[in-house]
Amino acid sequence: MRMVKKVKNLGENRLSADILIVGGGMAGCSLACALAGAGFAVIVLDRVDQSQQTADEFDGRASAIAEAPKKMLEQIRMWRNLGQNFAPILDIRVADGSSPLFLHYDHEDVGEDAFGYMVENRHFRQAVFARLKELNNATYLAPAELKDITYKPEGVQAELSDGRRIKAGLLVGADGRQSQIRQEAGIKLTSWSYHQTGIVLTVDHEIPHHNVAHEHFLAAGPFAILPLPGEGGQNNRSSIVWTEKDELVEDIMALPEKEFAREFNQRFGDFLGEVKFIGPRWTYPLTLQYAETSIAERMVLVGDASHGMHPIAGQGLNMGLRDVAALAEVLTDARRLGLDIGTASVLDQYEQWRRFDNTLMLAMTDGLNRLFSNDIAPLKLARDIGLAAVNKAGPLKKIFMRHAMGSTGNLPRLLKGEAL
Repeated sequence: MRMVKKVKNLGENRLSADILIVGGGMAGCSLACALAGAGFAVIVLDRVDQSQQTADEFDGRASAIAEAPKKMLEQIRMWRNLGQNFAPILDIRVADGSSPLFLHYDHEDVGEDAFGYMVENRHFRQAVFARLKELNNATYLAPAELKDITYKPEGVQAELSDGRRIKAGLLVGADGRQSQIRQEAGIKLTSWSYHQTGIVLTVDHEIPHHNVAHEHFLAAGPFAILPLPGEGGQNNRSSIVWTEKDELVEDIMALPEKEFAREFNQRFGDFLGEVKFIGPRWTYPLTLQYAETSIAERMVLVGDASHGMHPIAGQGLNMGLRDVAALAEVLTDARRLGLDIGTASVLDQYEQWRRFDNTLMLAMTDGLNRLFSNDIAPLKLARDIGLAAVNKAGPLKKIFMRHAMGSTGNLPRLLKGEAL
């Protein structure tokens, strides 16, 4: 029988837990669900209240959840809270601009129900927040501002701006690309800008998408059309990630509706019929960054706090969820052995497990973006021939498909749908 520890109220605004997670976003809360489900007492802090994080105007993005991370989300009992708010990706079609040569992935070739699933970020947050509320050994504090952190050999003490103090055996930094935890730990960061911006919007279209994801490589960067569930179960809604050069984005976003639609349709095409814009539009600068290390004294980083990549392959959140699965397994196994979960020997297992996988994905997304975000004739010809060759090469194509689904490598138990 699994022992469940609860967050302790020590009085005088003092709390105690096994693990303190700073950052209550999608990766941080998924980790909290996994760890609390395994019996740890967990506290999650975030600067932004849950109601604000799930508001329509907070985050317009949708995320592709690969098959393996989806198995984890099912195992930690979060996925069920999504209801029907997801769309399976059954096929993926990749094309280089207007070239007639393309790469087509079919989920039936690998014998799975889908390659992955598109979920709006606000719906993901609603589902994971609902799961946290079901766990009586997980506490979510927001809005909460971290004022000070003290690291000691026996644990961590955090002081909040409202005077509350929290003691924990381990601090997890899940606080995004501008991570306060990473910065205060003095961990070096390598980063660069792609001088590109992602324009994100949602559209309804006349013709159903049939759960096919499209990625068109244009000179300014990739243009992705990603299936979403429409109203009333209709497959006529898609999330758009339109990559554009930084210097053009401000002018594009300022265009009147008709002129914006003209620019959009030049890239989108007419294969899905008439298009209607739904809701606001957002812009996000596109950069790459990776931390020199993901661990320090009684501290560990997960998700964007450790690594941030170009969205060209739709793997950003998936890599964060793979971090979650690995860390949850390392900490659970260490506790079973009676080890202190915050020691360097335990945390180094997580670092070694995740370093190669994250570095490989960072390099792959960086290389793809540099290869395809141009219109140089010899390169374009080589790209087109390469896409067509992979499309005809069955075994190689299946390797790429399995990798995109997150089902390759040394997988943690959660990513295989197994309990901790």
